[in-house]
Amino acid sequence: MLWRFAPMIYGPTVLFGLGEGALLPLLPVIAESLGASLAQAALLASVIVVARLIGNLPAGWLVARIGERYTMAVAGGLALAGAFGVIFSDGLIGLAVSVFAIGLCASAFGLARHAFMTTRVPLRYRARALSVLGGSFRLGMFTGPFVAAGVLAVWGEERAVAWFFVGALVALVVLVLTGRDPEDVLAAEGSAPRHPAASAEAREGVFRSMWRHRRVLATLGVSTAALSAMRQARVYLLPLWGVSLTLDAQTIALIVGVTGALEFALFYSSGQIMDRWGRLWACLPSMVLMGGAFLGLAFTHDLAASTMWFLVGAIVVGVGNGLSSGILMTLGADVAPPQDPAAFLGSWRMLADAGAASAPLIISAVTALASLPVACGVIGVIGLAGALGFGRTVPRYVPHHR
Repeated sequence: MLWRFAPMIYGPTVLFGLGEGALLPLLPVIAESLGASLAQAALLASVIVVARLIGNLPAGWLVARIGERYTMAVAGGLALAGAFGVIFSDGLIGLAVSVFAIGLCASAFGLARHAFMTTRVPLRYRARALSVLGGSFRLGMFTGPFVAAGVLAVWGEERAVAWFFVGALVALVVLVLTGRDPEDVLAAEGSAPRHPAASAEAREGVFRSMWRHRRVLATLGVSTAALSAMRQARVYLLPLWGVSLTLDAQTIALIVGVTGALEFALFYSSGQIMDRWGRLWACLPSMVLMGGAFLGLAFTHDLAASTMWFLVGAIVVGVGNGLSSGILMTLGADVAPPQDPAAFLGSWRMLADAGAASAPLIISAVTALASLPVACGVIGVIGLAGALGFGRTVPRYVPHHR
């Protein structure tokens, strides 16, 4: 099934990730061109994270009501409006609203495909399928900045990259609306989903689903939030660490680039591990590696070989994050109600995005109150605490993958 429908299953994710990955690094530059201060530019870049967090619950409701195909089409239209807003905004408020709309759509795209995989993909290769889905997004985000560099080299204007995002979104909407819909094709062939969908009357609302599954969300869900916090922390903490060591921008970019390459290279390994040996064998090593790397890095700042330890720590973080590809989606699919997963997955993804949104706030607050090494140590402790949480909750809620 995955080979037959690969363009429809993974294509929208690659296209959206490619466009978003090209645009995100230039948002602060566009904001500064409109008169934003450095602090305002940084705040604008975080708007998209907040929008993802807020958008998960309405996205869960929308997927449950109109299906994942039409949800992606609606989200594509809204994202197009946001992309045009980025191009034509002449003030910071308009730019912020446009970026917020793009963030809402990112939630809808992610949740729509997650819900489809939950109901359609057989359990024996679910983790690999979801790891490839995660890898598809990473591919877009990894190559997007290089595309942006090429666009800038040709046109020399930051907003030209937003036009590239428009092109990616148009291709995405056309693919979603005209491509073979896996749901329709499989239904015509008489291939029913593993778990028949619930009727419209039997579907739970988002908040009712959240209350019904509050125990798993408050336990396993909190551990996944810790994992999301670790992932987001590396985006902020590694460049800040390089700056604190007075490294030049080229060296910092090279070290962070090596980390990104490792993360992308290992995305399929995570799915193989989870399908063959169980979910715990991926999430525990991932959290221990990332948490241990950040905690150890906190004690190397003033050493003579601090740059070498920075490189070692970044590599370990990259390996740990690479092994975590698809974990959040796989665990969410494992514990979601099989007949009606969308509403639950909205809450699940909201928790994960809440963890991601909290990481830069924690780093900023602890650095201001103490120092960057202390902030690095706190992030490491959060990672190790998340590993303990996974060790206790994964065997309880995902018993067939101990």
